[in-house]
Amino acid sequence: MNVQKISLIAILVSLSVATNYALIGVPHVKIMDFIVFIGGFCLGPLAGASIGIFTWAVYGTMNPYGFIPQIWLATMFSEAIYGLAGGLLGTKLVVGSFDDQRFRLGVFLGTTGFILTLIYDLITTAVFALAIEKPIIAAVAFGAPLTVSHELSNAVIFAVGSFPVIEAIGKIVKR
Repeated sequence: MNVQKISLIAILVSLSVATNYALIGVPHVKIMDFIVFIGGFCLGPLAGASIGIFTWAVYGTMNPYGFIPQIWLATMFSEAIYGLAGGLLGTKLVVGSFDDQRFRLGVFLGTTGFILTLIYDLITTAVFALAIEKPIIAAVAFGAPLTVSHELSNAVIFAVGSFPVIEAIGKIVKR
């Protein structure tokens, strides 16, 4: 990795943590997942996964909702899924080829955000249930309204924000 890539990773980690604190009062609406995904898309799967892990390494240890090691580890490695998936998609998609298909790309990335968030929520909800010794099914059922709001908000954020942010980061990286 070169200095520019390491600097972008640090900036994206800082931005992820800062946006999480900024949106602390809005339950399950987070820009962090999007930032991690876009970081992976633009910088590659390893960098994207690193952004997810480092973000939760920082935010999870200073989490205003408390610290439970099992949940911290689950969120840290589940967040890495966003960056890994973004990196894998970024190697397959050439965003410039979608100039005339921005709507289709938005729908595709919005759906991707929804599915990744569903996976994240299932993993972290299951670990939460195990950590507090409650049945996983009960935790999934009880948490459904909040997880659905997380999945839907991420779908919208990914759909609307992906193309402009990928394009902007692409210009920075090319310099």
